[in-house]
Amino acid sequence: MGAAAEREGGFHTSGRSLMQVQVHPRVKKYLDESGEKERLKEGLARLGDDPFTSRSGLDIKKLKGKTHDVYRLRIGEHRFEYFVEDATIWVQNAFRRERGYVQGR
Repeated sequence: MGAAAEREGGFHTSGRSLMQVQVHPRVKKYLDESGEKERLKEGLARLGDDPFTSRSGLDIKKLKGKTHDVYRLRIGEHRFEYFVEDATIWVQNAFRRERGYVQGR
């Protein structure tokens, strides 16, 4: 990924990806502090191929009780919450499994 795209919070995915992945600044900070930045970035980038369907290495689940369609991506002990708008995947939250989920976020 280019440095400019990373600063802007985007991920460049392979040429076959249909969607662009954008991360909130707090998610970028979480990635930087995670100690597993490259592995997590790779998983997030793979969302661009299909952000709705679980597959090998990507555990995706639609969350209930949200005002709009929000999804959860699980990569090991890490969780990412995101929504899809047009051709963009907006990753809005990141946390470790033990922190849990907060209603209304």
